[in-house]
Amino acid sequence: MSEIDKRKRLIEGIFDFLITKKGTVIIYYEGKQIKIIKDKEAERLIKRIEEAANDHTKIQLLLAKITGNFKRGNEKQGKNNN
Repeated sequence: MSEIDKRKRLIEGIFDFLITKKGTVIIYYEGKQIKIIKDKEAERLIKRIEEAANDHTKIQLLLAKITGNFKRGNEKQGKNNN
């Protein structure tokens, strides 16, 4: 895992998730909703999360991989963020 997470960001727990009653998975990055996973893809993700229930870093890696490369550094800053 050390080669994958060289900057040790996954240890910080930057990703979080919520599984809804309908079986949808909502993924958050630093408290902001970034992706919604539905249907078969959500079922597979839930199964993999349950398999890695005791390994926090592995869950973080799963969430990072499923969100893809969504941050590229060119995101617009909010009105209150300078």
